[in-house]
Amino acid sequence: MTATLPITRESPLGPDLALLMQRHTEAMHADTPPESIHMMDASALAAPGISFFVMRDGTEAVAMGAIKVEGEHAEIKSMHVLSEHRGSGLAPRLLDHLIAEARNAGVSRLSLETGSQDSFAAARALYARRGFVECGPFGNYRPDPNSTFMTLALT
Repeated sequence: MTATLPITRESPLGPDLALLMQRHTEAMHADTPPESIHMMDASALAAPGISFFVMRDGTEAVAMGAIKVEGEHAEIKSMHVLSEHRGSGLAPRLLDHLIAEARNAGVSRLSLETGSQDSFAAARALYARRGFVECGPFGNYRPDPNSTFMTLALT
């Protein structure tokens, strides 16, 4: 498999996304206290204002990402690549797609919340390589030792 898999906008409620959603949920709960988990389930990701994207290897959903646009600010609400497909360039390509979608929506800033634990180190490094810098909590977030907040100016 290569990083050239198509990225399509889809509904997060698709029945064939169950494994991807389950793995994402398991990863978020693996070493994060429940009160520090900010992930959204499929029904929440289907809300207006959220764009949800899937990468497929044939018919298999292997990665997902979502952004929520609110005025001139957007937030990455979800991003996950199945563990057996990591290391093949899917995550950087998916992140680049989310950044492009935010730019196309006319937002000036794209932010995210991710874990501060070691298990999230690769994600934080990927975001940093794409220009995201650490920032304080934004939106409805509050300071949390299990969270790292990052932002990228798009203008």
